[in-house]
Amino acid sequence: MHRFRLAAAALTLSVGLPLGVAAAVPASAASGPMAFEPIKSSAYQQMSDTWTVPLVAPEGFTQELVADETVLDIYGGTADDLTDMNTVNETGQQAGRYLYRTHEVGSNGALSVVDLKTGEAKVLAQRADWRHLDGLRWTPWGTLLFGEETDGGRLFEVFLDPADPSKATRVEERREVGVLRHEGIEARADGSVFVIDELNGGSIFKFVPTRRGDLSDGQLYALKLTGLSDAEQKWNAGTFRSKVGSFEWVALDMGKVVVDANAAADAVHATEFGRPEDVEVIGNTLYVANTSENRVVAIDLGKNALTSFVQAGVNAPVEDRRAGVTGFSSPDNLAQGPDGRLWIVEDNYASDIWAPSADADQDGSADKVELFASLKDTGAEISGIYFGKDPKALFFNVQHPAKPNADGTWKITRR
Repeated sequence: MHRFRLAAAALTLSVGLPLGVAAAVPASAASGPMAFEPIKSSAYQQMSDTWTVPLVAPEGFTQELVADETVLDIYGGTADDLTDMNTVNETGQQAGRYLYRTHEVGSNGALSVVDLKTGEAKVLAQRADWRHLDGLRWTPWGTLLFGEETDGGRLFEVFLDPADPSKATRVEERREVGVLRHEGIEARADGSVFVIDELNGGSIFKFVPTRRGDLSDGQLYALKLTGLSDAEQKWNAGTFRSKVGSFEWVALDMGKVVVDANAAADAVHATEFGRPEDVEVIGNTLYVANTSENRVVAIDLGKNALTSFVQAGVNAPVEDRRAGVTGFSSPDNLAQGPDGRLWIVEDNYASDIWAPSADADQDGSADKVELFASLKDTGAEISGIYFGKDPKALFFNVQHPAKPNADGTWKITRR
């Protein structure tokens, strides 16, 4: 989060697709409640610091402010609140009523909560030693997990008042899930938790608790592809495409995990990726956005096999910003759509939202990738895409915008 990069130039066809990318198949990538007609290009020609709605979006969708700094200004003055990730109370009393958000500031980090019924927004929890809060996830056992995206980053668990989910009763540190640069977090019904280390050379991790719902004790594992030598497991910008195939989960030294999970992964020669950032489990597949690789990988948790699900230049167009060519670059956050498909947002300028289709031919890759929306603000990126309880509404954040007091959360709804 909170950084921009320029994509490398690429040879393109007149419609903006790189050479070698097949023409789109007729069926739409997104169906059901969020079916849409793809937009034609990124918002390069529509950038503005005075926008009224932040996205260039398809016909038939309405954009509505949830809460920005005019509603809740946590850090005051000209400082951005750096609204990052979103989730709602997915289970329990009043499920879906409260939207929770992390704020990615360097110190005095905060969690905020918005009452989606009344519009009231407030700080849920804040501490002076919380740094660069990023990843956020509702757990099946009714708590919130959030993490710090920084060196020595910690994972925390928030326990809420059962009678009032807008109030936190306590916060526990969960070092057993790994001290690392946390962004993506996924919690499954069986109690397992997936996390990543967000750097070039970061690994993908799975935590298995001794008791479901108790993250104070358990075992952390790292993903290791079985077809590579120890040297080939290391991050290399020129060879990441070869990082596919069968894998195993390798147990880590828990004494090292609670100090530096990246070092623990290095000790067993776990596979390194290019800035893995977000994770999303859909069915029995774990998706991971590898930002520096311009690809999203699909990890079959039943077959223990990893494939490139979306990759620029293979089944998605290559971006050439300088030439105004729309493409897939720097995938960041992921979300499960209401039809069970994956949605992807870029950490990029202009920041785009993409929706890949299902893998109908079972080759491990999406059959097509369609452009849903693009951000118009000249200084911002989209973060925190998330579908709550309404299958026709996608939440998203506008982070570090050029427009004053506009750092905050919106939702886009199909009419």
